[in-house]
Amino acid sequence: MSLFITSLNSGSNGNCYYIGNEKEAILVDAGISCRETEKRMCRLGLSMQKVKAIFISHEHSDHIRGIAVLAKKYQLPVYITSKTLAYSRISIADHLVRSFLPYQCISIGDLSISAFPKFHDAIDPHSFMISYNGINVGVFTDIGDICEHVIRHFQQCHAAFLETNYDEDLLENGSYPFFLKKRIRGGLGHLSNRQALELFKSHRPSYMSHLLLSHLSKNNNCPITAQSIFQEFANDVEIVLASRDQETAVFQIGIREKIIQPLEPSHAQLP
Repeated sequence: MSLFITSLNSGSNGNCYYIGNEKEAILVDAGISCRETEKRMCRLGLSMQKVKAIFISHEHSDHIRGIAVLAKKYQLPVYITSKTLAYSRISIADHLVRSFLPYQCISIGDLSISAFPKFHDAIDPHSFMISYNGINVGVFTDIGDICEHVIRHFQQCHAAFLETNYDEDLLENGSYPFFLKKRIRGGLGHLSNRQALELFKSHRPSYMSHLLLSHLSKNNNCPITAQSIFQEFANDVEIVLASRDQETAVFQIGIREKIIQPLEPSHAQLP
């Protein structure tokens, strides 16, 4: 029994991640069009009929622009916090809206999904852990800083989508105005290659098999550089670049060593 994962798109032009087992799946974010989502899934041999829900991390347009059409066409429930829904200004039929709270365990078939708060400049941002048969996959993007929540969940992952948004030198010496550079590298912006690498080196579990480098900046990062610095410390972890232009392959995630215990709620608070 395995989880199957792919990045359908990852970057400031749109984010959409597929996680599922052999019977059902979810999308985390829907930042590309319905048509493009369908095309990319079709090329991968994935069926929209298996997708049972969409989970939304926050209200920025590169994470939500495809939701309205996808949800309506396939009558998919959209799990979104009340604050995020209010600030998103997207039109979703009331019967498809599902609210969630941090650390609430939501069952979609045999999948178990929980969310936890993160540092980002959105009204109510969350990251997600998707679990099935003792296998955990984390979606950790759009994070301004590494907090206890991120560390604790990353330590449980058999695979993870991890933000490696920018190279610090490229950002510093690039053409972005100062206020935007400050926003990106501030505590509510994005993770640099170095920050993400430190998380990977210090906290990855021995049974992690795949790491998908995600949400790379078009202007402030180099995919070859990002992949190479992780590859140096990868050992037997497969390092995958999640493209901002196309889907990745579908990766099968299983258990390498043993089934781990379910996550327990944390009482740590974000400011």
